[in-house]
Amino acid sequence: MALIRFRPFSNDLPLSDIQSQMNRLFDNFLGQPASPEVGERVWAPAADMYETKNEVVVRAELPGITDKDIHVSVTGDLLTIQGERRGENDVQDASHYRRERWFGKFVRTFSLPMPVESSQIKATYRDGILRIELPLVVQKPRARSVPIEIEE
Repeated sequence: MALIRFRPFSNDLPLSDIQSQMNRLFDNFLGQPASPEVGERVWAPAADMYETKNEVVVRAELPGITDKDIHVSVTGDLLTIQGERRGENDVQDASHYRRERWFGKFVRTFSLPMPVESSQIKATYRDGILRIELPLVVQKPRARSVPIEIEE
């Protein structure tokens, strides 16, 4: 068996190949192509989820979307945020050199870490940030019996 020494900056592996491999890595991490024929990417807005004493909070970055294009639902222990950012067609008869902003429909689904009061969920949208407050279910203390030994 022959050993081959890895030389990343030799002529065997041009820098353009490294760049294409890194681009493919980030493409896979940030969004899979929807269909290889079209080359369209699936948009997945960034989101944070954290828990406070009384609630679970989800914050999602949705710049360029109107509140009418955002739909939030809770089914069981799943929170779903879906919507659409519409593309701008203000440039006519032009060739784009770079197009980094993603447009189109998106769906994000989050598994909630604990039960929430779905009837008291609040959602606000300001400056491109969607904030969803999901109050935790208040658990009532359960009555329990403790055996007591009686001495004679």
